[in-house]
Amino acid sequence: MRPDQHEFLGMKAVFCSDAMRNVLARLHRFAQSNATVLIEGESGTGKEILARAVHHFSLRRLQPWVDVSCAALPEHLVESELFGYEKGAFSGAHTRKEGLFELANGGTLFLDEIGELDTRMQVKLLRILDCGSYYRLGGTCKVEANVRVVAATNRDLEKSVSAGEFRKDLYHRLAQLRISVPPLRERKEDILPLAGFFLGQYSAKSGFSFEAERCLEAYNWPGNVRELRNVVMSSAVISEGHVVQASDLPAAIHSAGECERPQAQYDGMASDLCNLSAYTAGAIESSERQLILKVLGETQGHQEKAARILGISARTLSRRLKSYQLSEKAS
Repeated sequence: MRPDQHEFLGMKAVFCSDAMRNVLARLHRFAQSNATVLIEGESGTGKEILARAVHHFSLRRLQPWVDVSCAALPEHLVESELFGYEKGAFSGAHTRKEGLFELANGGTLFLDEIGELDTRMQVKLLRILDCGSYYRLGGTCKVEANVRVVAATNRDLEKSVSAGEFRKDLYHRLAQLRISVPPLRERKEDILPLAGFFLGQYSAKSGFSFEAERCLEAYNWPGNVRELRNVVMSSAVISEGHVVQASDLPAAIHSAGECERPQAQYDGMASDLCNLSAYTAGAIESSERQLILKVLGETQGHQEKAARILGISARTLSRRLKSYQLSEKAS
């Protein structure tokens, strides 16, 4: 199946699986709304690309796109970064600064790693989402916030709510629309198209050997798409030929392919045996009488020899002969 490619604000998404096609179809529908969107998924699954897709397909696509990682902001700077501050609000505030909500006015604000916000900031964020306005630090005039918020997390926020680490009301406010991004191990059809895309970005090599492809597909990819991208980049540098070989891959990925080989061989053998058994059973069932007569003729009527050739017991052969009323003729 040929992979799909989409570009959102300079970032490319490549996929082949029905799971990701369904995710993108849902995003198309969600984008037309102004409701907040919560994107959930493991680290490295491409949540930011999907958040950009929400903005790209929305009515706000010509307005600002602003993104921030809540985990990357020092705790004491989160409020000033999100809401801005007035001149003199604190020591070192020599000029007024607009916050990210203000910079994103009319457009989309992407709050990555939303689960890292402390409880105090969760309260402030909930108030802004509910009333659409806020005060800058040290300010006395409200700032209107016409902003569509898209949030993402690699945490299970429902568990965080149960543990008292995340406000239940904020969770429900953020999760008006929800998207769950499946990990790469659950959409293996995307591994090779993504690997080929990354290889084309980082190298002029023609592709991967069959053995290397088998290893890539066998690996579990705990780091998801981000890990795959880094593996392809490093393997392309290490590889000396025109094709990336299995030996060029990291040991853990190479080992995953080696571990899968015996099972694949056994599965193939089992399949062959099943087909052979089905064929034999069909042959005996359809022309059992002629087959037994032929083998008995070749063994000069020796039933034990005939049974061994036929792969059945002498007792079974005897019962067959009796059922055909051939006992006298065979003897």
